[in-house]
Amino acid sequence: MDLLARLSNVPAVSGFEHEAQKLVADELRPYADEIRTDRLGSVIALRKARKPSRETPYRLLYAAHIDEIGFMVSYIDDRGFIYFIPIGGFDARTLPSQRVTVHGTAGDEPSKLEGVIPSKPGWMTDDEDRKRVIPIDELFVDTGLPAERVKAVVQVGDAINLSKEFEVLNDEIVTGRNFDDRVGTYSLIDSFRRIEENTVDVYAVSTVQEEVGVRGVPTAAHAIGADICVAIDGSLPSDIPFAKSHRAQCPIGGGTGIYLMDNRTIGDRDLLRGLIDTCERHDIRYQRNIGGGTDASAVQRAGLGAKATTIGAPTRYMHSTVQMCHMRDIRATADLLAYFPRYAHEILPDDWR
Repeated sequence: MDLLARLSNVPAVSGFEHEAQKLVADELRPYADEIRTDRLGSVIALRKARKPSRETPYRLLYAAHIDEIGFMVSYIDDRGFIYFIPIGGFDARTLPSQRVTVHGTAGDEPSKLEGVIPSKPGWMTDDEDRKRVIPIDELFVDTGLPAERVKAVVQVGDAINLSKEFEVLNDEIVTGRNFDDRVGTYSLIDSFRRIEENTVDVYAVSTVQEEVGVRGVPTAAHAIGADICVAIDGSLPSDIPFAKSHRAQCPIGGGTGIYLMDNRTIGDRDLLRGLIDTCERHDIRYQRNIGGGTDASAVQRAGLGAKATTIGAPTRYMHSTVQMCHMRDIRATADLLAYFPRYAHEILPDDWR
């Protein structure tokens, strides 16, 4: 679990992904025929077809986003309390009592300050306070330090990430703040280094800025011109007491989730069949999933278009600090990605252009 832990612990708020992308590039490089970083910061690694099905191999794009939700410093008051704006989608109910790391750039060298987002003390609240969710624009970070010390390190525009790190919770159950989408990034890397007998060129792309509107992947998609795209993201399990029984899907431990559709993409039927066939050929556990929205949508509509969908390990409690996955599902995702390049060409019609 060392690689998954390192990927989960490195900060990469949308727009601030550089440190994490260096780790990804270092892991992909030994297995890539070519590797580069595009102008927006996405890492693109190519493994050329070892058994090409045609003179000019088809192109298969795997996309997993490295960015996580976080905050940007918007104001520091005269007492040193730091106010912020969200980067990505947050539920304000989850934020009070969280620990955070502020990545300061005001000094000569980048420096980190640890802090907390406090809840309003009980003795300061009234009945109305106890009924409402404190909006994000009223929350702040308290480092415990005087204003002079804070302002010497932190300035408006600096990034803030939630501080929860990767943990093994019980047996093969793991938890972390950013499994959306670090488990996808892990599956991307693990599968890329195990690809053999691929009939297509495989592009492993670690994308940026997915959490703020799928902004990073379009440039990579334009450059690659993929025929097929499989995004890797968390599947949405509805296997907890909050879910209604008729909405139940994708329990953790049940295998990788294959997206039939989400808010941005209807999964290509030929691609879905090819992924399911691969699972059945290699005894990989899988489940049918209806998801949120992923990088697949942008690749599907780029250039001449691509057959596209998404797969990924079921991830409970997305966009919180207690996201939860089963290692069995993560392995199943990586196994499917490792084997599928042997058969990817089979889903394309003879007159595909």
